[in-house]
Amino acid sequence: MLSMDFRSIFMGILFSIIWSSAFTSARILMSSAPPFLVLSLRFLISGMLGIAIARLLGQNFNLSRQEWAGVLIFGFCQNVLNLGLNFVALQWIDASMAVIIASMLPLVVVAISWTFLVEKPGIIGVLGLVAGMAGVLLIMLDRTGDQTKLLGVLLCSVALLALAGATLLLGNFFRSNKNLLMIVGLQMFVGFIILLPLTIMFEKWLINWSVIFIISFLYQILMPGVLGTLIWFLLVKRIGATKSAAFHFLNPFFGVLIAAAILAEPISLKDGIAVVIIMSGIIAVQISHRKGIIQK
Repeated sequence: MLSMDFRSIFMGILFSIIWSSAFTSARILMSSAPPFLVLSLRFLISGMLGIAIARLLGQNFNLSRQEWAGVLIFGFCQNVLNLGLNFVALQWIDASMAVIIASMLPLVVVAISWTFLVEKPGIIGVLGLVAGMAGVLLIMLDRTGDQTKLLGVLLCSVALLALAGATLLLGNFFRSNKNLLMIVGLQMFVGFIILLPLTIMFEKWLINWSVIFIISFLYQILMPGVLGTLIWFLLVKRIGATKSAAFHFLNPFFGVLIAAAILAEPISLKDGIAVVIIMSGIIAVQISHRKGIIQK
């Protein structure tokens, strides 16, 4: 049984903070540059940085055919579909809305697990996931006004499905791999190789340079690009895909809070109530795991 200990909880919360903040920094970048150009540069630099650090730590390119296939598919689902579509959508919708949609990940992961992987939670786990989903929807009620564009919401929804598939795929391919940082770097290059032709063909390379743009870009490279991705790999390896995905229910809290603090996006009392519901859902999922109710 995979253990949900204090270190796993800390890693999950830290990942959630980094992951949620990525939407705010991405929203800043999208106000000054085209999405595929920004992502191509981010993936190139993050990939080189990840591989360089991995080599210094003694990691290598010695992956099996199955693992190489996993790198390619995960890089496509995570970087091209998930991040690519979210960055495009962030040209039109608020960062907080994108975070909230992405936070539905646990429900999607569990549904896929039930259907294909037979990873079934017990009643407490189900109630926890439902409570978390209810909290997410409660936050969304205040954020479906004129600023929310249908196309942006649809793109974020497709991105959500891609991330769910990548999350489950990751648990299958890399759970026992010792070259995690190398894998992080390699899957970044998958995104770079695919998005580079798209930005060359379809985008105008115009960037409105500013201090906040540079800071946001560097943050995207170092935090969600390298550190956040590595933490996610380690967390899935430690506690499994379904349990790791449960931490995404924290993303509305951190995402809305960070967007409100930096971008002055609105936040209400109802958001606070929703956060309590979401936290209750996380606790229920953890209790379910400790009692051995969730069967892998």
